[in-house]
Amino acid sequence: MSNSAAAVETFPEPVAPQHDADRVRQQRARELMRVAWIGIALRTGVIAMELVGGVLLGYSALLVDAFSSAFDVVASLAIVAAIHLAARPPDDEHPFGHGRFEPLAGMQLGLLVCVAGVWVFIQQLRGAVAGPPAADIRPWAWCLPAGAAAVLEISARIVRRIGRREESTAMIAEAYHYRIDAGTSVIAAVGLFTASVLPGQGQRVDHISAAVLAIAMVGLGTIAVIQNFHQVLDRAPDDDHFQRVRTSALRVAGVLGVEKVRIQHAGPDAHVDIDIEVDPAMNVADAHVITQHVRAQIQSDWPAVREVVVHVEPYFAGDH
Repeated sequence: MSNSAAAVETFPEPVAPQHDADRVRQQRARELMRVAWIGIALRTGVIAMELVGGVLLGYSALLVDAFSSAFDVVASLAIVAAIHLAARPPDDEHPFGHGRFEPLAGMQLGLLVCVAGVWVFIQQLRGAVAGPPAADIRPWAWCLPAGAAAVLEISARIVRRIGRREESTAMIAEAYHYRIDAGTSVIAAVGLFTASVLPGQGQRVDHISAAVLAIAMVGLGTIAVIQNFHQVLDRAPDDDHFQRVRTSALRVAGVLGVEKVRIQHAGPDAHVDIDIEVDPAMNVADAHVITQHVRAQIQSDWPAVREVVVHVEPYFAGDH
């Protein structure tokens, strides 16, 4: 038997990515969980501060802002659990992994925030319309939510910088979440400040500002539901993801073109289905080796990709 025949009859060894993709995914998951736990600690401090102010002073805006932050803590805890479950590897019953735990958790929490926001809005609107004005708001009350907003904004900047450095879209999204929380605290601060300069109407203005916060809760919950719902339904990702896959495939020697790319997101994981074009005279064994290199290259350039399915098509010039 000749060497060439032996080479063809020997099944090629699998090609590994340039780095351990599983290890990279685990590192990113640990980093994401670290950020989530930091957020839980910060928001717990904000909740304690605003609850003390809300209960002792009787200000609805502080209580509603604390209520909103409490939902954020619950959301962060649920995300931590979802990240842990989503990191589980594929099995016989879940061949594409368990990544959808994350969008499912996010969608359910978004619905919960929407329902809570509607309930708070109705209660505060009733208080503003029917409730008699009570004692005036103390001039310094607005400092409590303003301080919370400052802490959250600083946290948003730090997390965003870390997210960009690590190229983590999850961290960047968490940074925007911090910024949204800071915005709701600003609304509470403005409402309390306005109430403090309107003698006799302080509590009514306080209820109105709390109702505005409730509307913000409904808006944020709706956004969360829509974003996670799209991922559950396998909505196509942004064009830059497709371009990244095409670029990786074309870097492999022997790939003459890329015909189709399909990407499916499942929480922290991505699954890629790609059609590459090779020399039509190439034998099957050589084409198989190229597909292995394509898979390894895509996973090296984009560690979030858990699985790559490569289809081979013949390349003909001018056939595009």
